Amino acid sequence: MMPVKIAQTQKELEGILDLRYEILRKPWNQSSETATDELENSSINAFIVDENGKIIACGRLQENENKVGQIRFMAVANDQQGKGLGKQLVAALEKKAIELGLKSIELQARENALGFYKSCQYTIKEKSFLLWGQIQHYLMEKKLPI
Repeated sequence: MMPVKIAQTQKELEGILDLRYEILRKPWNQSSETATDELENSSINAFIVDENGKIIACGRLQENENKVGQIRFMAVANDQQGKGLGKQLVAALEKKAIELGLKSIELQARENALGFYKSCQYTIKEKSFLLWGQIQHYLMEKKLPI
């Protein structure tokens, strides 16, 4: 099991943004600018590196209003999927959310990721939006222990 790290440097953040673009945007011909937003610096970016120091998995936790966290931009390199890295990231981000005193975590899951998030004990609240007219998303939620 590789350790989950929290981004501290601009170089680490750039590596995270590169992976997000590669997995979450490039396959749909979207620009790299869509792989980030104005909440980057106030969010917690978790990541996992391989034995060569290359970022192979990442996810972000942001705090929204009413003590609700949101996990966004989860990405695992194509050749690393199915190895439990996503579950490690979710667990690390949930731990951070608990440390911050958050009550729950919400996320917008792509349809193909519903099984993954259900296996992490997230439940579907509602069908939400269709990204780029192609990717159905669902609002999911998990209550955190107080």
